[in-house]
Amino acid sequence: MSLKIGAAYIRVSTDDQLEYSPDSQLSVIREYAQRDGYVIPDEFVFREDDGISGKRADKRPAFRLMIATAKDGKTPPFDAIFVWKFSRFARNQEESVMYKGLLRRRGIDVRSVSEPADGSPWSSLIERIIEWMDEYYLINLAGEVRRGMAEKAARGEAMGTAPFGYTVQDKTFTPNENAETVRYIFERFAAGAGARALARELGDRGVRTRRGNLPDNRWVTYILSNPTYIGKIRWSTEGHANYSRADYNGEHVMLVDGKHPPIIDKALWDRVQQRLAERSTETKYVRRSGGTKMYMLKGLLRCGDCGSTLVYCSTALPTLQCHRYAKGQCSVSHGITVSKANAAVISYLHEVVETGAFAFAPEPAAPAKLSRDWDALISSEQARLRRARSALLDGAFSSAEYKAAKEEIESSIEKLTAARDAEQRPPRAAPNPDAFREKVRAVLEIIESPDVDEAAKNQFLRSILEKIVFNKPDGSFDFYFAP
Repeated sequence: MSLKIGAAYIRVSTDDQLEYSPDSQLSVIREYAQRDGYVIPDEFVFREDDGISGKRADKRPAFRLMIATAKDGKTPPFDAIFVWKFSRFARNQEESVMYKGLLRRRGIDVRSVSEPADGSPWSSLIERIIEWMDEYYLINLAGEVRRGMAEKAARGEAMGTAPFGYTVQDKTFTPNENAETVRYIFERFAAGAGARALARELGDRGVRTRRGNLPDNRWVTYILSNPTYIGKIRWSTEGHANYSRADYNGEHVMLVDGKHPPIIDKALWDRVQQRLAERSTETKYVRRSGGTKMYMLKGLLRCGDCGSTLVYCSTALPTLQCHRYAKGQCSVSHGITVSKANAAVISYLHEVVETGAFAFAPEPAAPAKLSRDWDALISSEQARLRRARSALLDGAFSSAEYKAAKEEIESSIEKLTAARDAEQRPPRAAPNPDAFREKVRAVLEIIESPDVDEAAKNQFLRSILEKIVFNKPDGSFDFYFAP
């Protein structure tokens, strides 16, 4: 008997106490497939991360990759997809029917190891009943979980992961060694300290977030806004909430007395909330999305203290500021107006055009051999892009899903290509001083023109500059040219 090619789809359900582990599912699937004359290569094993729900396909990257792979090429890459249970394939009957229909048009069947069909006319009906029961179970389970969590919150028990300053013991938040830091944050903020200043101070003292990161201003603000610290339990009856300040007392947000001891008193909490409310419209630095605001020096100007990029900020005057300082992770403000930075760059370029004193960025050391097989990685991403395009044409991807996948894959290809080119780049030849001077002179003429947009100016500056380092204490700039 000739072996046929199969694929395995592995997904672990967190609500099934009898669930097999991923490795156990794969072992059972391969054994079952082999008895039916199939072999399952490793490249056709599609495995989701633990805990991913089967309710929606757009939340399951391995599933979407499997469907795209199945649609790639003129000949199907495999003959059947094996799952431990039909509920592993999907718990949404509408999606299950759609994807199984797409696969069957390619001659690919979906088979359940624990719910095998006997090929009789009743098999299809039984399969649909199983799918309906799985979907009903999921819908009912979601409602039961939300109801149970709401009841737990109403009893004042610990909900979710313990916030900074607490640990969970006997279903209750218990203050730990970080509780004193929480008190300090509230007291210092109530006394007039800013969130960014507090983040820098805490970072310098060795404080780290629950995930081990340096504190930033958003982390400090979240602590200051978390009612857990006054002995409250906050919970969204919808099962999720972003808990922005507008949502604290929203229709679906419960705020009840908890069983845990508070870390701060209500009087201090009230003072802090009043100050937060007063400052909510006075935020000095608000980073603009890189895609929404273009300026001549975008991505070129660096902080002289930490090396981070200076980013555009919303203030009375268009201003650039160190990205890490704006988050409270750099100790030196590098705020400078856009007009002043532009003028300084233009002035210096005029100077070097006259003197020819160019400081070129140092040549990176070339590796003895490539650190990775970049071409293979790029080819793999290009194959993913082809499969995504095929999935769109065949209806497995919506336009929005394809657009998101295309942007992610193209970004990955661009990064891989840049990394490969950086390693393969031959040593830079010493530039001809006169020719480079003329190049800088031409760029200078372009960036001084009022008829050229900011994006074009940025592109031309990048053709001659590697980076510009701004040293705030003395107001100087270090220019690094790229021949």
